[in-house]
Amino acid sequence: MNLKLWTHCNVATIQADATQPYGLIEDAALVVNGGVLQWIGSRTDLPPDLLANCTQTNDAKGALITPGLIDCHTHMVYGGNRAEEFEKRLNGASYEDIANAGGGIASTVKATRAATEFELEAQSRTRLLALMAEGVTTVEIKSGYGLALEHERKMLRVARSLGAAHSVSVLSTFLGAHAVPPEFSGRTDDYVDAVVRMLPLLHAEDLVDAVDAFCERIGFNLAQTERVFKVAKSLSLPVKLHAEQLSDSGGAQLAARYNAISCDHLEWLSDAGVKAMAQVDTTAVLLPGAFYFLRETKLPPIAQLRAAGVPLAISTDCNPGSSPCTSLLLMLNMACTLFRLTPEEALLGVTRNAARALGLKDRGVLAPGLRADFVLWNVQSPAQLCYAMGANPCLQTIFNGEPR
Repeated sequence: MNLKLWTHCNVATIQADATQPYGLIEDAALVVNGGVLQWIGSRTDLPPDLLANCTQTNDAKGALITPGLIDCHTHMVYGGNRAEEFEKRLNGASYEDIANAGGGIASTVKATRAATEFELEAQSRTRLLALMAEGVTTVEIKSGYGLALEHERKMLRVARSLGAAHSVSVLSTFLGAHAVPPEFSGRTDDYVDAVVRMLPLLHAEDLVDAVDAFCERIGFNLAQTERVFKVAKSLSLPVKLHAEQLSDSGGAQLAARYNAISCDHLEWLSDAGVKAMAQVDTTAVLLPGAFYFLRETKLPPIAQLRAAGVPLAISTDCNPGSSPCTSLLLMLNMACTLFRLTPEEALLGVTRNAARALGLKDRGVLAPGLRADFVLWNVQSPAQLCYAMGANPCLQTIFNGEPR
């Protein structure tokens, strides 16, 4: 055994059955065996035989330790930027106006198609490293700016390459049903035909961990979305959905019928949608960066989601059009200030519930037998991680049991 010990720390375990807020253990000790957590508890309860077998002792010097952060909804692989559209919105154009005029996602598709795989990886690496600097140990990356087999493949290959090159877990999601590309203008059903042909091919190349779609009046309707979900389920791939961002399309109910692991955005989510998600334990992924950047005024139904027991996750939604953000810590603050989440709810949203949103059961909390992904922070209390805007108190990140 290669046992490593951390002492002189306070540990926010985030365990569901904890009796203290945040699952906080003061004056704690934490033992890692390889890439797995072996023991966590009060330092005074550390078994002497376990202590005697520890080959390395690390003094955390009073740091707070939390699980590694999880960014469960990003579009970070893309070409170009959309600063010009940002300016247009500030001059009165809406997100839908820009999309209907050929901008929006279509403009990013053009830039992404023009970029080489090497260029995409170089641009995306900068974004990933910014997230990692804030203690992110797991990140989801969607395709959806290629909208043709060769370019969707290119994006997913970049996502896989980023995960292989860096000390971070990367999960890739196929989002072929993100928008209708120019060559299929006016032929949405024909494009859906192309999407359902792409998916098995990309899955066979081991490039897809989950399947997503944009179910919206400027995206895909319920019937078109369901066609994609049916193929995903035939391949035993989990599904998730961009749902109820701009209108109530009933996407959450459709997603629930397919046991979706998450529904994301949800500003226009109805009571029926909340009920459907609760019945199948679908996680609600809140995206305060997009809410802020688009100057949205319709709040997600936080109180109804709470009352129904729907888990709440938080993510950056890193993308060029509606949330060009690479700070998950800033999203903690925004979730509290804009959506009125408590700091504990917010921290759960980037740890335990973010893991649920990705269908992961081996991380997101600190408990024996789970992955040794955790972060040492220069703060006295967990709430401080949500409190300061623009601060990064990350001292060290441990990924799979090793410092990075």
